Amino acid sequence: MIFERGHFDGSMIQESFVMESLNEAKFFDYTTDYSPNSTIFLSHKHDDLKDLQGVMGILQKMGAKIYIDSMDNKMPNQTSGATAHRIKKIIKYCNKFILLATDKAIESFWCNWELGIGDTHKYSEHIAILPMKDKGKYDSSYKGNEYLQIYPSIDYENGTNKYYDGSIIVAGYYVSIPIIKEGDRRIITPLKDWINKS
Repeated sequence: MIFERGHFDGSMIQESFVMESLNEAKFFDYTTDYSPNSTIFLSHKHDDLKDLQGVMGILQKMGAKIYIDSMDNKMPNQTSGATAHRIKKIIKYCNKFILLATDKAIESFWCNWELGIGDTHKYSEHIAILPMKDKGKYDSSYKGNEYLQIYPSIDYENGTNKYYDGSIIVAGYYVSIPIIKEGDRRIITPLKDWINKS
């Protein structure tokens, strides 16, 4: 599933969750304990902040603490090697890595570099792609289809699909492991379980 922009807007019901997370990101310090909860490095294009806040609302409700670099007061004023060094350290520190994969993020050198760092330090079981397209666009025009073929992605099940044993897949968000070869079964894990699995 490729989410449309605005899908997560309703998730900002508890705006205090989002504000708490944004405030924590401002003073994030990877050298001290940040949280007993699972921490997520949420890679994004700064232009996507509106959609990002809805995503943060969902993740917060599931018990995660979120780091986003655009709110980090400890980042240098000018992008530099120090910026890259801090981001690399934080990605290594966080338990999980999620890329909000909009078309602009996929075109971004920074987002691709962050995904590469995540790939090196998190391995695929701790990485997820959250694919997002503009409203009204066809899935086939989405630029990140290649990512969805190699990395787990976040999907939504509406409660009408079934597992192979015939039982209903409960409505909600899941992390879906891509099918590598024809005949493989798609494996899904509830997003909350994925977030809290070490």
